[in-house]
Amino acid sequence: MNAFQYHAPGTLDEALSLLDRHGEDATLIAGGTALVLFMKQRLVQPEHLVSLQRVPELGGISLSNGGVRLGAMATHRAVETSPVVASTVPLLAETYGHVATARIRNVATVGGGLVHADPNLDPPPGLIALGARVTLVSSSGERTVPVEELFVDYYETSLMPGEVVTRVDLPRPEPKTGGAFIKFLPRTADDYATVLASATMTLSEDGTVCREVRIGLGSVSVTPVRATGAEEVLRGQAPSSELIRRAAEAVEAQIEPLDDFRGSAGYKTRMAVVFTRRVLERALAGARGAG
Repeated sequence: MNAFQYHAPGTLDEALSLLDRHGEDATLIAGGTALVLFMKQRLVQPEHLVSLQRVPELGGISLSNGGVRLGAMATHRAVETSPVVASTVPLLAETYGHVATARIRNVATVGGGLVHADPNLDPPPGLIALGARVTLVSSSGERTVPVEELFVDYYETSLMPGEVVTRVDLPRPEPKTGGAFIKFLPRTADDYATVLASATMTLSEDGTVCREVRIGLGSVSVTPVRATGAEEVLRGQAPSSELIRRAAEAVEAQIEPLDDFRGSAGYKTRMAVVFTRRVLERALAGARGAG
């Protein structure tokens, strides 16, 4: 690990000022569960390390506009155990509860996990399925993007220089909405899934038509994937086992898994199809049982 200067700003404005001042020589650190490892491996060698731990604007979990707002510095464990999350978007609590170990969840943050942009992480597919939007702030202003637009390549995001993830907003699920999350986990030291799948489905008031559906996949490409092709098969149609099977098959056209020790690309492709079908079936069952 190389020598660096450590900064601990007390406000978001101070953090943004440090990023502007030091430019490419500055790196933000939140929980540090991934960044510190990269620094030890000399994959990242910042001259200035800017901590967000003392920035109060970035913390907390709250209700906002009927939905849930996650501060970027909220830990995975806080999301997992939040009564606000459990009562509003329980699928989110389930998703964050699958991440690694309790020790990691107590430190890793919502914003840090997104900026890390690892395509194998658990939360992004769930956030995609739940329609999450991410707010990015810099000294030049603020913008909000759908979470799936944050990821552009392997460990790369659409953040501009000097931008900071400040919060993630999720809408309250509409009536007649169900959701599901599946993580196939081999026995490996890194806790990475072979394939991740998450989906939400909203039915019409009479329960006969799929009014809306969102599907998120992980570990199947260089970024988390929103399976829009599969969604189009279902949206506006009467859901059935055969239609769900067709929708699941459609994910093959949107994924490009890599061969690794967890499985071949072909194996992961078939797993993605199977898991997409299963999360859709479970989401449909949940929607039919929802008020």
